[in-house]
Amino acid sequence: MFSKSRVFFLGTALLAMFMLTACPKQESISRIKSDPGRYHDKEVAIVGTVTNSYGALGRGAYEIDDGTGKMWVVSDNRGVPSHGARVGVKGKISQGVNFGGQNFGIVMLEDDRRIKDK
Repeated sequence: MFSKSRVFFLGTALLAMFMLTACPKQESISRIKSDPGRYHDKEVAIVGTVTNSYGALGRGAYEIDDGTGKMWVVSDNRGVPSHGARVGVKGKISQGVNFGGQNFGIVMLEDDRRIKDK
């Protein structure tokens, strides 16, 4: 029937294909801000350094600078990373988000975050 190596290869190929389709494309902040309608409600990833952060009770917002621009990220349940942290964030782009009585314009609604090693 099927050899063990063929089954292993097929399984590995299917897993790799699934992993590649499950990851959102990394974009620059300048590209997102230049055409926000293209990214609205779509999942993307950005990587940068935290320049501002405000949080309380596990919620908050933090600003990321990726070298091409800055964008606010809203976190509903994980708190916020500290100033100067290098992070990778995955989430959906939204416009006109209000948080704490302030309008943040174009923001990312965080789904997942990773702290990057320096």
